[in-house]
Amino acid sequence: MSETTTGASYAAAGVDIEAGDRAVELMKEWVKKTRRPEVLGGLGGFAGLFDASALKRYERPLLASATDGVGTKVDLARKMGVYDTIGHDLVGMVVDDLVVCGAEPLFMTDYICVGKVHPERVAAIVKGIAEGCVLAGCALVGGETAEHPGLLGEDDFDVAGAGTGVVEADRLLGADRIRTGDAVIAMASSGLHSNGYSLVRHVVFDRAGWSLDREVAEFGRTLGEELLEPTKIYSLDCLALARTTEVHAFSHITGGGLAANLARVIPDGLHATVDRSTWTPGAVFDVVGTAGRVERLELEKTLNMGVGMMAVVPRESADAALTTLADRGVDAWIAGEITERAGQATGATLTGDYAG
Repeated sequence: MSETTTGASYAAAGVDIEAGDRAVELMKEWVKKTRRPEVLGGLGGFAGLFDASALKRYERPLLASATDGVGTKVDLARKMGVYDTIGHDLVGMVVDDLVVCGAEPLFMTDYICVGKVHPERVAAIVKGIAEGCVLAGCALVGGETAEHPGLLGEDDFDVAGAGTGVVEADRLLGADRIRTGDAVIAMASSGLHSNGYSLVRHVVFDRAGWSLDREVAEFGRTLGEELLEPTKIYSLDCLALARTTEVHAFSHITGGGLAANLARVIPDGLHATVDRSTWTPGAVFDVVGTAGRVERLELEKTLNMGVGMMAVVPRESADAALTTLADRGVDAWIAGEITERAGQATGATLTGDYAG
């Protein structure tokens, strides 16, 4: 072996520890903004610490846990070079699953996998996650940035996260609370959110041949700007609703569409009927459907069609619920009702035609 031969090293293999350390320094200020009183220590430890003595005020605290990612929407962020919004999507996907059972999101951790650590880019992703946590009222207590050279390209990345929440046992929401005659309230989405992007990308790129910088009149902005619109985070709105009026259940409208997700919280023997005529889906849904000649039922089982969250409440509480949501700036309306199932094969169906 020659004396001039350089030995193998982690850096030579493609992993830059110094860049990772710089990324941690850059993200610290954003993580600090998410801090709750129960959080102990700072960023950089092996584990995030949360003071569980805060749960003593509960008679019987139930911990809720959820994990998720953002899917192929990250590819659009990479292509556009916009990294500070994708974190909102990640937080929304996690915390709004937690709040469905009535749980208050307490803290999150994230996992960012990259082909090469670009410190400013990683910090921008974490900035978005931290901003999302602030909107959700939860702390970002830690995470992991992993560099995978050879498995991912230098500009490739993916994000995932996990969250924990808590709910008092006797305030747990779900199918067992739902009754005949309950009203189904829809809350407007901000757009596509973070589901169905494999279909959307196939339509706009492969079939329509559009570019991300294409100006789309229906959107009033570029295609890329519309597709990167962050997921709306509903957790604090749902918690406020549960505090101020009676709520029987929530349903987070994600992959699988409105009917399939609503059916998940409908008990045996009952049925949710949602009237399409009560709202007009945003322009992006019509554009995707038209450009790809996607049938309505295919769109509806893939995309949220303009509804990101649903609440099932007693009919007599519906007006109060709408007032609470309106006061919080949430566009919401009565979209349907709960009836006896009477032979229907599924727990929820859509009827009628969309308004407009």
